[in-house]
Amino acid sequence: MKLHILLLIGIAAGIVGCAEKEQAAPEPESEVESATPAVSDAPAVEEETADEPDTTYAQVEEWRNEDLLDHMHAHAEQLDDLNFALDDGNLERAMSSAYWLSRHDTVEGLPEELQPIVDRMRAAARDVEAAEDLETARAAAQRIGAECQACHAAAEVVIE
Repeated sequence: MKLHILLLIGIAAGIVGCAEKEQAAPEPESEVESATPAVSDAPAVEEETADEPDTTYAQVEEWRNEDLLDHMHAHAEQLDDLNFALDDGNLERAMSSAYWLSRHDTVEGLPEELQPIVDRMRAAARDVEAAEDLETARAAAQRIGAECQACHAAAEVVIE
């Protein structure tokens, strides 16, 4: 009986000791990170002069928000659906996605300089809707994709 009690106490102490050891042990990554200087893939940023305050970040923050992100994800989904339909040879289904892209509401607060890109994207979507064959629709769909990329570049949005 005494042996059983000692065995149980030993197991319990071992479990408690291991649990405390796991919590106290530092993560291996944090040791490596602290020994290695941080390296960034981001381009170097030039320091601003007092004469030229940078208002770009403040302006961008006003319109880059959750609504815009959701809206752009909806664009991407519709363009994916459109391209999948064209890959399947289904012009009618592609026209349905093109219809949404050509007529949906614009997200509020979008900078005026991006509106011409949105207009060209919508025009290309209308060309998909009006296409009488798959090749014409595919050419218009490529223009939609090009306008999406142009908007990302103009807004300095990086897609990973």
